[in-house]
Amino acid sequence: MSDRVAPAPLSPADERAALPERAALAAALHRERQKLELVTEVGAALSSTPDLDSLLRLLIDKVTELMDADRSTLYLLSEDGTELWSKVVQGKDTLAIRLQVGEGIAGWVAQSGQVVNIADAYRDTRFQPAVDLRSGYRTRSILCVPMRNRAGAVVGVVQVLNKRAQALAETRTDENISATLSLFSPFAAEDEELLLALASQAAVVIDNSKLYLSVLAKNAELARTTALLEARSHELNVLYEVEKELSAATDLDGSLARILGRAVDLLGAEAGSIALLTAAGDALELRTVQGPAAAKLRDARIALGQGLLGWAVARREPVIANQADGDPRYAREFAREHGVSARSLMAAPVLDGERVVGGIEILDKRAGDFDDADLRLLVLVAGQIGQAISLARSRDETRDQDRLASIGRLMAGVLHDLKTPMTVISGYAQLMAGCDDAAQREKYVEHILRQFDVMSGMTREVLAFARGDRDLMVRRVYMHKFIDEAVAQLRQAFAGRPIAIEVELGYDGVTHFDETKMLRVLHNLARNSADAMEDGGHVWVRTRLEGEHLVIETADDGPGIPPALRGRLFELFASGKKGGTGLGLAIVKKIVDDHGGTITCDTGPRGTTFTIRLPHRGSRTSDHPPIR
Repeated sequence: MSDRVAPAPLSPADERAALPERAALAAALHRERQKLELVTEVGAALSSTPDLDSLLRLLIDKVTELMDADRSTLYLLSEDGTELWSKVVQGKDTLAIRLQVGEGIAGWVAQSGQVVNIADAYRDTRFQPAVDLRSGYRTRSILCVPMRNRAGAVVGVVQVLNKRAQALAETRTDENISATLSLFSPFAAEDEELLLALASQAAVVIDNSKLYLSVLAKNAELARTTALLEARSHELNVLYEVEKELSAATDLDGSLARILGRAVDLLGAEAGSIALLTAAGDALELRTVQGPAAAKLRDARIALGQGLLGWAVARREPVIANQADGDPRYAREFAREHGVSARSLMAAPVLDGERVVGGIEILDKRAGDFDDADLRLLVLVAGQIGQAISLARSRDETRDQDRLASIGRLMAGVLHDLKTPMTVISGYAQLMAGCDDAAQREKYVEHILRQFDVMSGMTREVLAFARGDRDLMVRRVYMHKFIDEAVAQLRQAFAGRPIAIEVELGYDGVTHFDETKMLRVLHNLARNSADAMEDGGHVWVRTRLEGEHLVIETADDGPGIPPALRGRLFELFASGKKGGTGLGLAIVKKIVDDHGGTITCDTGPRGTTFTIRLPHRGSRTSDHPPIR
């Protein structure tokens, strides 16, 4: 048995007296249960909503309900910590409120980090009634607490207004007293604790939401950046591939064909073409074509402005038509005449600087439609084509200018070297005039005709060079005959001048070179020696073999080459004599170089020697006596 004594039962009068107290206790317990349920709901809701706006709206609704308040406002601190802004305002009106930190009740709480609980707002000097005046609302009691994150830093403020007093009226049974109670009452100390707990929980969740949204934003930015980098990488790869094709091509048509082939492949298309403006500028000529219909379309012409390609070139802007046949700009008549068709088409103008020179079109993408990324790549390729055309034209112009300049130099050299055969012809003509011997006159005629052959060879050389043909006329040469003829011509050219020519043939057999041009070499070298010896002197012509080289030397016993001229002997227009053209030694050097040989000079006060070394292949003939 238990020793516990049961309480004595209450009398009916005591039961009636205890009813109000029991009712009040039951009502308080019910309110606490509701608060607990709301706190649980707030926690669950806050952890399930990542969107910040939705989170704040939910938070304000729950805080208002939980605090028995008329309305609530949540302020967040700006990133720089100078301003509070109200993301959500709950009540009849939604107002966007911005406060400086330190301004108003909320600003003071954000600045100080302290709780403010005011029974009558209009009695507090920190309160700003301007909002009430604008909205018509009447603020009575205020409870405002700071929101702190995990680090304890203030990140915002939660403010509740006008605590409802109906709950207090429900505990009173006197109807007169209930009717006279105020609709609102001050916030209690337990309200402060509850709001601080809610604010702390909200701060953590808001921080997490901001972090989550920040991560999402950074991920989205990273995805955009990655996509952009991939697009740029693809574009750079296209440019690299096109540049490789340009480097591999040797002429414009080859460059265009290679670029087009690479563009068609990289853009995943089936066909394409590059057209250049005609000289008249009124039509486009398909210069290169890729695809099944290439044979039909190559060299075809389309009027400027006709078709999508003509439109793009005329308007100087790229175009896409993924339903080509339905586009009014599509060249249906041209397609019908050539037996071709296109499902989808891109076209872009080709510019050389600011001048339109043609266009490129890509047809029939294998998978899907052409898009803006494809069009950007096409514009890049069109730019490369423009550069290729510009480079090709620049090369052609430079080549033509170089050729004209070379022809000019060649003509100057020919005119320079014509002096020798003309002098020889003049000398033999004078000998003929005073000779009655028919046989001797016949020999003079042969010598004159030989000089005409030399002059004719010079003329043919100029014409061949103009045609781009710079080959040497290398053939078998008998050295004893070659030197014999050269010396005879030189002696005739120097007739009447105190110049003695002596020959030392160390090699008189067969070799191979351009006889006419090497004859010009000996003429120029000997004439320079003679011109340097105004009072007369000796000129030696020597030949010998050194290994696999034929050596030809000319020497004199003149005063030597001036020191100022020695470093640029073989340059054009370098001359050390009055009235000289400076062409002779430049011509000599050019001819020797063309033979794959070398020429050197040894000069001093006792004379000058030029040594020529040429590649030699030949055989020795029978011995011939030296020419004196």
